[in-house]
Amino acid sequence: MVKAIISPSVLASDFGNLSAECRRMIKGGAEWLHMDVMDGHFVPNITMGAPILTCVHKGIPDIFMDCHMMVAQPEKWVNDIADAGGALYCFHLEATSDPISLIKAIHDRNMKAGVAISPDTPSTAITDEVGEKADMLLVMTVYPGRGGQKFLDRCVPKVAELRTRFPQKDIEVDGGVGPKTIDVCADAGFNVIVAGTAIFNAPNPEEVIQFLKDTVNTAQAKLAK
Repeated sequence: MVKAIISPSVLASDFGNLSAECRRMIKGGAEWLHMDVMDGHFVPNITMGAPILTCVHKGIPDIFMDCHMMVAQPEKWVNDIADAGGALYCFHLEATSDPISLIKAIHDRNMKAGVAISPDTPSTAITDEVGEKADMLLVMTVYPGRGGQKFLDRCVPKVAELRTRFPQKDIEVDGGVGPKTIDVCADAGFNVIVAGTAIFNAPNPEEVIQFLKDTVNTAQAKLAK
């Protein structure tokens, strides 16, 4: 049975107080912080890069930065993100022609490797070899790089398919996840929860974090039977 991991999306935080916001989430029970890195090429928006991650890591040395690399040529940024203190480097399968070599490069820099798929990419695009070598698999339930989207429940079966093939793998869902959509994702088998406004804007973030964790852990216990 894999355990529930909360990875609040810092895009929903107050960027003027980024380190303080990250500390607030960790205090509330978050294990990871989800850092969305966008380059304006793979996706239309531009967000943060290695310099911002370096600043956060300097202020919080033990932070686990779950770096979601929505970038073209993900091979290009492995060293920069590693030097900035990234703990997990998650690239999009759609952005590379050689995921195996990229996973090796990430591991060579002592980071965990994640593989993400966008809503229109089938889960079967993640081959058994890629899935086994990766440390985490990410199923996007919104289109990357666009704000204000609704949760795409048609992506949920991909989580179930991946969980069947990789029963002990960390599987993450990103996009529109919160108290209203957690059940369907948890029942499909994911265990790494990316949530933004549902946590950062909550009056009591720690309560939301605990609720999300409990829901996932309950579902995982049922799947393990």
